[in-house]
Amino acid sequence: MNKIIQEKLAILPAQPGCYLMKDKHGTVIYVGKSKTLRNRVRSYFTGAHDKKTQRLVQETADFEYMVTSSEAEALILEMNLIKKYDPKYNVMLKDDKSYPYLKITTERHPRLLITRKVKKDKGKYFGPYPNVLAAKETKKLLDRLYPLRKCNNPPGRPCLYYHMNQCLACSETPPSKEEYQAIVQEITSFLQGGYKEIKKTLEKKMYEASEEMNFERAKELRDQIQHIEAVMERQKMTLNDEVDRDIFGYSYDKGWMCVQVFFVRQGKLIERDVSIFPFFDDADEAFLSFIGAFYLHKQHIKPKQILVPIGTNVDLIKKLLHVDVHTPFRGRKKDLVELAMKNAKIALEEKFHLIERDEERTILAVEKLGEAMNIETPHRIEAFDNSNIQGTDPVSAMVVFIDGKPSKKDYRKYKIRLVEGPDDYETMREVIRRRYTRVLKENLPLPDLIVVDGGKGQMNAALDVLENELNLDIPVCGLAKDDRHRTSELLYGNPPQPVPLARNSQEFYLVQRIQDEVHRFAISFHRQLRGKHAFQSELDKIPGVGEKRRKLLFTHFQSIEEIKKASVENITKLGIPKNVAENIIDHLNQPKN
Repeated sequence: MNKIIQEKLAILPAQPGCYLMKDKHGTVIYVGKSKTLRNRVRSYFTGAHDKKTQRLVQETADFEYMVTSSEAEALILEMNLIKKYDPKYNVMLKDDKSYPYLKITTERHPRLLITRKVKKDKGKYFGPYPNVLAAKETKKLLDRLYPLRKCNNPPGRPCLYYHMNQCLACSETPPSKEEYQAIVQEITSFLQGGYKEIKKTLEKKMYEASEEMNFERAKELRDQIQHIEAVMERQKMTLNDEVDRDIFGYSYDKGWMCVQVFFVRQGKLIERDVSIFPFFDDADEAFLSFIGAFYLHKQHIKPKQILVPIGTNVDLIKKLLHVDVHTPFRGRKKDLVELAMKNAKIALEEKFHLIERDEERTILAVEKLGEAMNIETPHRIEAFDNSNIQGTDPVSAMVVFIDGKPSKKDYRKYKIRLVEGPDDYETMREVIRRRYTRVLKENLPLPDLIVVDGGKGQMNAALDVLENELNLDIPVCGLAKDDRHRTSELLYGNPPQPVPLARNSQEFYLVQRIQDEVHRFAISFHRQLRGKHAFQSELDKIPGVGEKRRKLLFTHFQSIEEIKKASVENITKLGIPKNVAENIIDHLNQPKN
């Protein structure tokens, strides 16, 4: 523990608030909240912890805290800070996944849509549907049953759905507002449990069609009935009062928590949500944080009532969400809460071996790689590879792995500007210089390890720029390949020496994945650039084809071969004069010497 942390721990207040853990680069890596900051923050730096908490503490170089007037305020502040800083250890509240709803719009010609955003636009929303397929199936069924608008055609210009009797908005005499209101009311009734009446009506029509020997129509109606049963009757558990409820249950072990949410709509259990995540606070506080994020940041519609397990801070949830919250002690409601708890425990047990396996492939592999190289754990690894063909169209690419997993939003492509000819060392100098000059200028996070595809020459080129030009002290390693172009060894040190990694170890598989990924990314960029240049160079030789027309042809036809196959008429449709179009066809189809 460093002196900065020791001094701050001594003066922590015994009040509610939030704390922010930071790494050596000043990056926020974890945000937590507590009703007593002094006890919570001190607990991280005393006593024994599980491995994942140990990793958090080892990475923490400093921390900050903010005092609030209540635990409820601390909970809201915690969620806002997590959304702002996106800390890598706050897995549970970073998920932006939202579930679909069915929506009926309030337009003159209403539509039935699937949406993931609930807005205050007076539309009717039904859901949520954690099972996306169920939402799509339900909409497909309702589209067949109710002819709401499905196109933007004006009245009198029928669309395909009109001919299928599924869209009346484009007919010569569209339905009146009253007729639309009746259809909307039927859909509303259907989604709120009235589908049984519709099912009976369809059964009656099916028997009538059968008696009239219209077996094709009878079969279609039978399929619709079966679809209703599959979508609307997949859950048999009901509560007689038909109140919309969300029922929460959770289980935790070894620093991981599973929360199951049962969605009860119109008294019927229709779906569930399962979330499994690591937590670093007290289990009860982690559960409260999850509930707050579930509604405040995932945009779930709050039901009339929430049921939670015994021991949950009901008053705090009420203050936070302004909704009726209960802890049932008997009866069917208690049974449902216990069922959610049981499902959470089973799901957590089933996922443990997968979680442990993933950790072994990623975080533990990163730690072992650092140990093998005798450096600090390289949580952020940036890898570079160059690509060219005899010096033409030289490019370089960078991929980023954070805690053993690719971070694709941080990938970068580079067109080499200053190097002429196939000079891999100078190419590496240029891309390293450009990358880390920008990192320093924009105060971006520095990597813990730089990986270059190559051996001693590429490593020395990178180190020369880092140490002598940019004054940076970052470990650099090289990846050598065998005669089959596979990863053979990791080189590190001065002079570079092979790092002893067992070929069947997870750390060796990690560097292999990094090398394969950066090579794939560089090659794909080079092919893309080379194809574009080849396309442009051919068109540049044709009189009358400038940059604007070249881009027009490229956008429309995509390749030289497609232009060769095109007719003069096809090209003139793009606004290109006929004589220029003829020149294009003649030039591209003339025999090559």
